[in-house]
Amino acid sequence: MRRILLAGRTGAGKTTLTQALQGERQHYRKTQTVECIGALIDTPGEYTETKRLGYALALWAYEADLVGLLCAANEPFSLFPPCCTCMVNREVIGIVTKTDAPNARPERAAAWLRLAGCKKIFAVSARTGEGMEQLSAYLQGEAAETKQKTT
Repeated sequence: MRRILLAGRTGAGKTTLTQALQGERQHYRKTQTVECIGALIDTPGEYTETKRLGYALALWAYEADLVGLLCAANEPFSLFPPCCTCMVNREVIGIVTKTDAPNARPERAAAWLRLAGCKKIFAVSARTGEGMEQLSAYLQGEAAETKQKTT
């Protein structure tokens, strides 16, 4: 699996997604610092929400092969400005989380991620497993392609 940095506001589902991708039992835990768990880089939501802390995301992006912007399907607004992915010299994918939430509007969250500049978007629910197989396969498949090109 390629190394991916997960960025999004507090409560977007970064840690839950990390647990699901690792095959772990899901339990709530507030991420206080950047955590590297295998090929996943889980970041605190405050890094996305606070301009000065956002610089840390830029630095951590250099440690990743790609960046995943997370936007929950039940969020009332997006923190990501239009065309913000052009500032990252890595592939940036969009991940719509919490598609199973009662007030979920995944198409709206996906539109916000497209506006931010994400070309590839995955809609997932770590709780029900919806879309997790496609996201995992994408991350695994890209790793296999990269390995083939270097050999």
